[in-house]
Amino acid sequence: MKKHLFTAGIITAALSIFISCASRKSVSMQSEKLSAGGINQNQINQNLTDAAKQYHVLMQKLPEGVMPRSFANDTLRTCASENWVSGFYPGTLAYLYEVTKDQSLYDEAVKKVKLLEKEQYKTNTHDLGFVMFCSFGNLNRITPNEQYKQILLNSARSLAQRFNPKVGCIRSWGRLTDSSEFRVIIDNMMNLELLFWSARTANDPALRRIAITHANTTMQNHFRRDYSSYHVVVYDPQTGAVVKKQTAQGAADESAWARGQAWGLYGFTMLYRETKDRKYLDHAQHIAQFILNHPNLPADKITYWDFNAPGIPNTYRDASAAAIIASALIELAGYSEGDMAKNYVNTAETILRTLSSPEYKAAIGENGGFILKHSVAHLPKNVEVDVPLPYADYYYAEAMLRYGNLLK
Repeated sequence: MKKHLFTAGIITAALSIFISCASRKSVSMQSEKLSAGGINQNQINQNLTDAAKQYHVLMQKLPEGVMPRSFANDTLRTCASENWVSGFYPGTLAYLYEVTKDQSLYDEAVKKVKLLEKEQYKTNTHDLGFVMFCSFGNLNRITPNEQYKQILLNSARSLAQRFNPKVGCIRSWGRLTDSSEFRVIIDNMMNLELLFWSARTANDPALRRIAITHANTTMQNHFRRDYSSYHVVVYDPQTGAVVKKQTAQGAADESAWARGQAWGLYGFTMLYRETKDRKYLDHAQHIAQFILNHPNLPADKITYWDFNAPGIPNTYRDASAAAIIASALIELAGYSEGDMAKNYVNTAETILRTLSSPEYKAAIGENGGFILKHSVAHLPKNVEVDVPLPYADYYYAEAMLRYGNLLK
């Protein structure tokens, strides 16, 4: 397999894209500090217009009854509704509809989320936030819908069943009845947004308590002294004690898997938005410091698949991790001040500029209809390596929308 080595306005979005009104004011102030070489309104317009054209290609290729998962060797890989990535395709369609007002994109999103409805009652997965909030959540935000609202509330209650008060976390992998081990992955921070939204919507403080407890336990046990994160923490479900800390998708147990660091950055930034508790802002800023000051972060800011991957610089980049980091940094800038906020915005701009270059952004009609090339799902198992992935597209579109808000 060829290794990828990179050497190095908006159609106006009226929404804040999951950023609170208070942070929107703060973020917009950073626009005054953008360099003259920053991405401009016309470039954002063009990138999102190209993305919409690509998704028309993907729409034509996608069979009925499935969601897109990846593309390689001229073959579109698809997945069923229970796959953790199934919500990103309709979610990306919703983002692109917001900026293009292309009704066919919205109609495709509405059509595809019907496949996901049955997932609202699943208690065998922690990924209901990814699956349901990225899809139904975005559509409900654009056009409030009582049915979508109820599906989201049901999904949150299903997710909450995986919470173990002894451990203080939502179980990531494994059966609810497994009494031998309780595995929690850093990715699970992303599913808490569904709980916060549902707690507000249904006036259910129990859901909020679960989200906060999970975040606190993760902050205590997942992070090293340098604020890098383990991928997996295994607990004893009977006592709540930590049994071991390890990786599944990273290079080694003690390495910093890039997408895991991105999930942590995004997750704790969202925790501050939802709680206004300063400790979460401090934690997110510490994670950002680890990422941005790491000696193995390339000048173009597109991370290697693991910050400690063997063979750097002769190894794979991960566009998906970079897109998540860019989106998180833009929001985090809105809660930060001075040079710190400026650095976050400038780094996000560098990431988006690089991802929008031909090295990463596919030409229209290529790449199976996906927007971005060169992501890594699971290198240790050689699964979806150096290929397009739907979550890379989703967070790229979100980051572009958030950056566009800086220019308004």
